[in-house]
Amino acid sequence: MPATSNRLALITGTSSGIGQALAHELLRRGWNVVGAARRPATIESERYTHLVVDLQDLRRTRETIERSVGPRVIDPGVGRLALVNNAAHIALLGPVEQMDPGQLLRVYAVNVAAPIWLMGWFLRRGRKGVPLRIVNVSTGAAVRPFPGLGAYATSKAALRMAGMVLATELEAADPAPGRRRNATILSYEPGVVDTEMQASARSASSQVLPGVETFKQFAAEGRLVPASEPAREIADYVDSDGHALFSETHYGPPPATQ
Repeated sequence: MPATSNRLALITGTSSGIGQALAHELLRRGWNVVGAARRPATIESERYTHLVVDLQDLRRTRETIERSVGPRVIDPGVGRLALVNNAAHIALLGPVEQMDPGQLLRVYAVNVAAPIWLMGWFLRRGRKGVPLRIVNVSTGAAVRPFPGLGAYATSKAALRMAGMVLATELEAADPAPGRRRNATILSYEPGVVDTEMQASARSASSQVLPGVETFKQFAAEGRLVPASEPAREIADYVDSDGHALFSETHYGPPPATQ
């Protein structure tokens, strides 16, 4: 790892969208970044490492992360760690009554199982005195029902709850804030961002996604924000201290603590 930075971030889904924008933003701020995605990334920097990994394959994901990221996480030169669970599987659009169980398992592998494992892995592997910032990229559909998004919405709701549970576990391990592990979790809703995910939703039929017109309206009215804007807010969070164990917010205002 180059000596120019003592901060290391792992971001999933860096081949496009928010993940790619966040990688660029953290690199601009001097971080070392490891990206993980199914596709190659176009990011060129001596401080960027790309791992081609499919989060659906949990065994290979675990092996790749252990081999490629493990030695870097425990490096004594690392003074701050960040994990951003950004990658998401949205291919399974459609009514709950028509969901294929095999496809549903693949959605949950990417959106729930892999992120939860990564949160636990960073806590186990990271040195105790090193600040750890975890960001789980969420969605409004995780807290508000939207027809046709059953798989995506419920998986993101599960990840949101996993972050909340992890925070309570950290508090239970040592209730005294001064002695507690310096790890915090943010559930971040980026809003309507101009990404491949939005384009995919707009291309769906009304039979598959009854609310498709809403997604088309977002684009027609110019309400989509560039990925660089939520990326900047996420970068501000992982770059700073003073957070509650768990917080959640959406694009725009600062994180609300609790």
